[in-house]
Amino acid sequence: MTNSAASENLASPAIAPAPASPTLGHPTLPLLKKQFPNVRFLATAFRGQTTVVLPKENLLEVAAFLRDDDRCQYKFLSDVVGVDYLNYPANAGQANGPVGRFAVIYNIVSRQKDIRLFLKVMLDPTLDTSGIVDDPTLHLPTVTGIWPGAEWTEREVFDMFGIRFDGHPDLRRILTWEQFPAHPLRKDYPVTGRGERETLKVVGRDDI
Repeated sequence: MTNSAASENLASPAIAPAPASPTLGHPTLPLLKKQFPNVRFLATAFRGQTTVVLPKENLLEVAAFLRDDDRCQYKFLSDVVGVDYLNYPANAGQANGPVGRFAVIYNIVSRQKDIRLFLKVMLDPTLDTSGIVDDPTLHLPTVTGIWPGAEWTEREVFDMFGIRFDGHPDLRRILTWEQFPAHPLRKDYPVTGRGERETLKVVGRDDI
């Protein structure tokens, strides 16, 4: 092997160019802008997924449009999830960004168009969040009248984050018991709990 050939074999591989910045090319975005010219939307894209942040006052009308319009047909609600952004650095100092500690995210799918979209509503508490007090700012209208499958997922968000869905047909806890003294996925709830494990009765084989 010649020196030149060895040099070629040992040469560093070419560095792939950095991926281009995400573009907001989702086909539903111009439809929303045209249908709701007075609604302030904020759209973001990450790893090929598009999220639209919208005011909670417009949630139902936007959701109904996305389900019913022939150009959208988001007839399937895949999931409803909650997020607590407590002490999240990116949530501070954004003049044009969404404001709120909590988010409720609706993962909707149009099988007819083979597209997916995430709707996000931000909520900011005004009362202490360490317990189960009903904060009037942590309320959203239920979307069960638009997507009936939201019934259980909204109950889970209520149970874990304390966000209440007005008009829900059966808003009860679904993962913890009714007297549970907190909402355990809030980030001000201790990871190890507040003694619930220590007070639970241990059931052995002989007790069954």
